[in-house]
Amino acid sequence: MQAKKLKIGIVADCKMLDPHYFHSIGDKYLRAITEGMGATPILIPALGSELLGEYLSMVDGILLTGSYSNVEPHHYGGKKNATPVHDPQRDATTLPLISRAIEADIPIFAICRGFQEVNVAHGGTLHETVQELPGMLDHREDSTVPVEEQYAPAHSINLVSGGLLASLVGGDTADVNSVHQQGVDTLGNGLKVEATAPDGLIEAYQSDRDDRFVLAVQWHPEWKVTENPFYLSLLTAFKQACLDRVNSGQE
Repeated sequence: MQAKKLKIGIVADCKMLDPHYFHSIGDKYLRAITEGMGATPILIPALGSELLGEYLSMVDGILLTGSYSNVEPHHYGGKKNATPVHDPQRDATTLPLISRAIEADIPIFAICRGFQEVNVAHGGTLHETVQELPGMLDHREDSTVPVEEQYAPAHSINLVSGGLLASLVGGDTADVNSVHQQGVDTLGNGLKVEATAPDGLIEAYQSDRDDRFVLAVQWHPEWKVTENPFYLSLLTAFKQACLDRVNSGQE
């Protein structure tokens, strides 16, 4: 009998494409699910919390993507900043979704904006614009160069000894891209650091509970994931956590 194909929930952004709003998800994330995991993406519209129960009953895991928008500061006690783009509809969907998915033991893999969202959902706080802080690197991409260069390795990260990422790499460093300006200020409750950038900024964390898979990374491993062994190993670990949940009968 053919094995069940995993279904991975993925939350859309809510964007204005004049004169209408659209719910959209980047192609690279969908391909990370279909090609990197061999799974089926289930698109979750950014409509708030009303339909989350139905979607959570359909999926085996949740992938939280990056986005041009940042989490609104009022969700973590930050100061209002008009410079970054915000997406209040996505905030109203992902923040309750994270809590409900964790309660249901549904594995979560979070990327960039998703990394910020998981931290905020756990009571953590964020830097709105890391590049404006003394002593910190500018973690933004150079938008004047081709996209291939924007997503090329930008800096190394230091991996925590004994952590999940260190075990995947088999070492204590890895190279990653850098396409963000928001970052973790204080880490949320129940989370533990997995990796840091050269300036000390947290680049990856996971749940401090061994019986739950919640992994978040600041960079973009979805980018050409099948061509990068380290990036692919993250999707593979997420896939295994989803399979373990299915096989345990928790779905």
